[in-house]
Amino acid sequence: AAPTAPQAAPIKPAAPNVEAGAGDIEIPVTPVRRAIAENMLRSKHEAPHAWMMVEVDVTDLVAYRDAIKDEFRRREGFNLTYFAFFVKAVAQALKEFPQLNSTWAGDKIIQRKDINISIAVATDDALFVPVIKHADEKTIKGIAREIAELAAKTRAGKLRPEDMQGGTFTVNNTGAFGSVQSMGIINYPQAAILQVETIVKRPVVKNGMIAIRDMVNLCLSLDHRVLDGLICGRFLARVKAILENMNKDNTPIY
Repeated sequence: AAPTAPQAAPIKPAAPNVEAGAGDIEIPVTPVRRAIAENMLRSKHEAPHAWMMVEVDVTDLVAYRDAIKDEFRRREGFNLTYFAFFVKAVAQALKEFPQLNSTWAGDKIIQRKDINISIAVATDDALFVPVIKHADEKTIKGIAREIAELAAKTRAGKLRPEDMQGGTFTVNNTGAFGSVQSMGIINYPQAAILQVETIVKRPVVKNGMIAIRDMVNLCLSLDHRVLDGLICGRFLARVKAILENMNKDNTPIY
């Protein structure tokens, strides 16, 4: 009989032989931090990451949101953030490009029917990814409410396990930290993660003239087992088109 091929041993990094020196502080690894580390390590080892970025002109969106945010806050009791518009745009694009809403499953790829957007929420010592379920069915107001409620629950330590289950695609608001370009690690076992960077005013060429516009970078990390540059480029182009067309005339909040 032909010899069987040796099975690859699971990747398990050895504990580093590092000792604390005089004056160093040793910080125990919490269960939450260990779970984050293991998930990130598994994602990087198993998923071949590729990366893409597009620039988006959100000048009309910024003007629209700024014009209504105070009245919205008074009426609803929570903030109308830019991030709610981005999540809405991504959910809409995922309906048109369901390949991005997929998971690698060894001998098959599972394309998820439900669009459940994971959002990263940081606390002082951990990172959690609660999920907005059926984001494609929600209004911008509904998404804004869920973002506010999930963030509040996370920071109050009241997030339940079911709040973090079922995510199919992650959108990360890295712009909240002032970041303008970043490469996220995919939230295993999802196939992609989108980083929404800081909106900045920049001079750009528009109609042959230099104009000051509100610009934002969208950075996509993708699992190259599941996705290729062509479909991801089309997906990003669609998100860009949706965002650049968001304004007071054609973007209902309710």
